[in-house]
Amino acid sequence: MFLLLILRIPYWLLEIPLLQPELVWMLIGERMSQGHSMYVGIVDDMGPLSAGVYWLLHLMVGKSLLAYKIAAGGLILFQIGFVNNFLIQFKAFEDNSYIPALVMTVFFHLSFDFLTLSPALMGSTFVILALAQLFSQTVRHQDQPEPVFLVGLFFGIALCFHFPLIVYLPFLIIVGIVISGFNLSQLILCMAGYFLPLSLIAVYYFWIDGLTEFLFEFAFATRLVEGYHYVSYWDLAILFAFPLSYTLVGFVIGSLLKRLTVNQQKQNQLIILYMLFSLVTVFISNRTTPYQWVVILPGMAYYTSQIFIYLNRKTLRTALFYIFLFGIPISGYLWVYQKINTGEINSYAVGTGSQYGLTENATVLVLGEDMGYYRNASLAGPYLNYHLSKPALNDYKNYPGLTKIYASFKNEKPEYVIDEEGIFATLLEYLPEIEADYALEKEGVYKLK
Repeated sequence: MFLLLILRIPYWLLEIPLLQPELVWMLIGERMSQGHSMYVGIVDDMGPLSAGVYWLLHLMVGKSLLAYKIAAGGLILFQIGFVNNFLIQFKAFEDNSYIPALVMTVFFHLSFDFLTLSPALMGSTFVILALAQLFSQTVRHQDQPEPVFLVGLFFGIALCFHFPLIVYLPFLIIVGIVISGFNLSQLILCMAGYFLPLSLIAVYYFWIDGLTEFLFEFAFATRLVEGYHYVSYWDLAILFAFPLSYTLVGFVIGSLLKRLTVNQQKQNQLIILYMLFSLVTVFISNRTTPYQWVVILPGMAYYTSQIFIYLNRKTLRTALFYIFLFGIPISGYLWVYQKINTGEINSYAVGTGSQYGLTENATVLVLGEDMGYYRNASLAGPYLNYHLSKPALNDYKNYPGLTKIYASFKNEKPEYVIDEEGIFATLLEYLPEIEADYALEKEGVYKLK
C-alpha cells in the first residue's frame, strides 16, 4: 500500500487532465441514475456490469473522479494480493515470496490510466479469479465440479464487464482440454458457468424490450463501426517495450535455469497462452488506450518475478531489480509528461477552454466527438457514443427510425445541441416541430428556445 501511494505521487504532480473515457463513465452513471437503461436509453457499448458499477458510484458520490481513483486503488490492491497468494498456494515457485506482488505493483504504474476504474480493470479482476481456479486444476484432482464451474463463471462475469475479454472463451476451451484435461461433462459444466451471467442479463433486456439493442451495441456494433483511437499503436509499442523485454528475459531465465515440476510446467504453459490471448484484447477493443493492457499484467509479473527468484548472480540480479523498480514507473512518467508538453494528450483528454462555458450546468447533446461540452453538463438524449449513434441518426429517411429520433428530442429537449457534422441541421428539415423549438446560436450550436 505504501509503494502504491509513493509511486502514484508523480502522476498527481503532473496534473493529468480528465480523460474522455472517464467522462463517458460518469455520464453513463448519471444517466442511469435518472432511470434510463443501458443500451435502450444510452447508446454505448460498455459492458452492462461496468455500467452498473458506475451507476452505483454515481448514486453514492455523484460525479467524483476521486471516488473512481479510490475504488480503482482498492481493486488494484486486491489483484496484487490475490495473484501473489495463489502463486504461493499452488507452488508456482519453490519458495514462498512476495516478489510477484512487488513486481505487479510496479507494473501498475507503467501508465497513468491503469490507476483509474476502467471496465478493463474491473473485468480483469474476474479474469484473475478464473486464472486462480485454472491454477488449482494443475495441483488438485479434477473430479471436483466447483472449480470447473467457477472457471467458466468468472470468465463469463469478466465478459459482462468488458466485451474484448471474450477472447478468453477459446482460451478457456483450449486450456481446459489440453492442460487441465477436462472431460466432456466438465467442459459442458464450464460452458454453462460461462454463459450464465450473459444469459441472465439477456433475459433482463428481453424483459424490458431491449434485447436487440443489447446484442447490437454490446456485442456487434463496435466491431462494425469506427472506434476511438486516443493513442496510436506506435505509442503503445514504445510504452510497453521496456516491461515486455523484462517479461521475455524472465521467461528465458525460468526456462534455462530452473527445472520445473510437472505442475509448474502446466502453469507455465497456461501463462504463455494467457498472455497470447490477452494481447488480442488490445486489438479488438473499440477504444485504443493503454488501460486495455491491464489484463496482461499478471502474466508479465509471473515471468518478470523469475528474474529475481532464479537468477543466481547477485550483482546482476540487484542491478536488474533497481533498473526495474525505478525504470518502469519513470518510463510511464516520462511518457505522459511528453504527451502533456506536446499537446498530444488532447486526443485522450477532455477538451478545456472558454468555448465550453456556454453549456455549464445545462443539458447537452453532442453530435460529434468533442466531449468538452459535457465537462460541467449533463447528457440529454441517448446518443452518447457518436460512432454508434451515427447510423441511427442517419436513418431519418426510414419512418420508424425518424419516429425514434423525434421521440428522443421531443421527450428530453436538450438545452444545447452541438452539431459538429451538420447531422442535426439535416434532421430538422424532416422534423419541423423540433425545428420550431431550437434557434441557431452560432455555427454548429443550437439552443432550446
